[in-house]
Amino acid sequence: MELAQVRLLVADFPSCYRFYRDVLGLKPQFDAENGPYAKFTPDGGTAGIALQDRTQMAQVLGELVAEPTGYRSLVVLRVDDMDRYCEEITARGAVLVHGPAPMTDRMRVAHLMDPAGNLVELQEWLVLRG
Repeated sequence: MELAQVRLLVADFPSCYRFYRDVLGLKPQFDAENGPYAKFTPDGGTAGIALQDRTQMAQVLGELVAEPTGYRSLVVLRVDDMDRYCEEITARGAVLVHGPAPMTDRMRVAHLMDPAGNLVELQEWLVLRG
């Protein structure tokens, strides 16, 4: 078994697509700004983050018609240089809701939300301290 993707169900597909492509800088497998589906695969792996139009998925699973409240998910992305990446994405419109700050002695994190309300955690793994 192999993880292929984590799929986020979104109500405003175009704004979420632009967030992951233009703000976070992930590359889509194909151009699909208006949906109803897109997959973003980071350079370092095969699994990715996919977006699915909530209305389309609700045609399959009717209980998805109601928009959830609160945080829907937590997407975690590892970055090599937290400060540089946070500077880049805030210049492109991201708003950090926390950090960058230490989470443990081995990791720094920062948090932001995508336009659908999904929480995105950025992680920078640190060298173990002796």
